[in-house]
Amino acid sequence: MTLTLHSSKRLIVNGDDFGLSPQVNAGILHAHRHGILTNTSLMVTAPAWEEAVALAQAAPSLSVGLHLTLVQGRAALAPHLLPAVTDPGGNFSRNPTLAGLRYFFSRRARQQVRAECQAQIEKFLVTGLPLAHVDGHLNIHMHPVVLNVLLELAREYGIKAMRVTREDLAASLALDTRHSLRKRWESVIFTGLSRAAEKKLRANGIAFPDALFGLHQSGDINERYLLGLLPRLREGVTELYCHPSFLPCREVQYWTPTYRRAVELEALTSPAVRAAVANQNIELVSYLDCRSNGD
Repeated sequence: MTLTLHSSKRLIVNGDDFGLSPQVNAGILHAHRHGILTNTSLMVTAPAWEEAVALAQAAPSLSVGLHLTLVQGRAALAPHLLPAVTDPGGNFSRNPTLAGLRYFFSRRARQQVRAECQAQIEKFLVTGLPLAHVDGHLNIHMHPVVLNVLLELAREYGIKAMRVTREDLAASLALDTRHSLRKRWESVIFTGLSRAAEKKLRANGIAFPDALFGLHQSGDINERYLLGLLPRLREGVTELYCHPSFLPCREVQYWTPTYRRAVELEALTSPAVRAAVANQNIELVSYLDCRSNGD
């Protein structure tokens, strides 16, 4: 069940990592107010998450979803409740591969992952912000175990839309030929995961965009890339996810030192990009703007 609106080309521009730091929060708000960003994903366990909530409450045009964190971040539940998935300080593994293997093979870990997912959803809902959608930090929501947990919780907690992380590899390489081996490997992994995920989401009446960009270009959504991407958008709803921020920022430097977040912020607010959106007759929308075919 994909997302549908009335015009032919719609674009959700989502800023990930909302709540990571004041600089990230400010960057996302700036890209929304002065650029093309329409949506963001909140990390409810990140250092500046409360500030992010206050900013979102003061900017009702910004749609907010949950950026589920089960790797490279802190847990919502106390460490003694999550001994199989966090360290004694309540931190998840920094290695997504090792974390994913643990979640898949350990029954104890799977039970604790479910409890943590539920805790993060409830922490989001307490803010009073409408839950626009759910995605995952490092796309952990695409992990089969995590996805199944989210599907179990979807009806109870009103999860109506999710990100499906799969990207047109040919288009990605045409836009930027760098890092082709890494992009091909990502494509193999996420194409398989997304095929299984789409079937499950449709069966459970959960909406998702028709297409996505940002996976292969994470941390380098620059102006040239955007100006090349916009004419390539097809009919339907496309999500572009990105990571804008003002710099310097200690959290950004620690977690994503190779990401060009200030470049992304500049690109999202570029007059040339905004003009291209208008010239291509692309409707900027959010997850909350969209309704599934069955609604």
